[in-house]
Order: sequence, then C-alpha cells, then structure tokens
Amino acid sequence: MTSKQRAYLKSLAQTMEPIFQIGKNSLTPENTKAIAEALEARELIKVSVLQNCMDDPKEIASLVAERTRSQVVQVIGKKIVLYKEGKEEKKKIVLPK
Repeated sequence: MTSKQRAYLKSLAQTMEPIFQIGKNSLTPENTKAIAEALEARELIKVSVLQNCMDDPKEIASLVAERTRSQVVQVIGKKIVLYKEGKEEKKKIVLPK
C-alpha cells in the first residue's frame, strides 16, 4: 500500500465510528470472526480498544490484520483502522494509484 493510498483511507476513516470494541478479554476468536465478516462487507472499519484491555493496541492491530488477511491503515491511541480489499464485484473503495 502506498502512502497516497494510506492517506486516502485515513481520510475516509476520519468520519467513521468504531463498529467493534475490544475489552478486557482482549482478542477472542469470536471478535476475529466478526471483524473478518465486517471487512468482507465494508472493506474499511474502525475498531476501538477499551480502557480495561491491557494489551497494546498496535499488537492487537497487527494480530487482527494477520488473522483476517487485512492491512492496518493506522493506530491512533486506542483506535485501529483496518482495510481489506473487496472482491472485484463487491468493491466499494477505489484506491488512488
């Protein structure tokens, strides 16, 4: 992913609300599955790491990205933005070249 593409995705994510919260149980298989399904449907999602989660948000982000085969767009504080390119027929976001 180029820096231009990353900047474009960051701008799209700015207005989004987090659709998942990761709490004290950290990353469960159920969380991972739900995030993977949301990425299939939306391509770009925001995840919030709650205060009671003791794990580092950057570590959680890389773990989720690895398990869902997505890319970490950014991690700011306790907010994670993930992107996974959709299948051709379902593609919603067109990245700049």
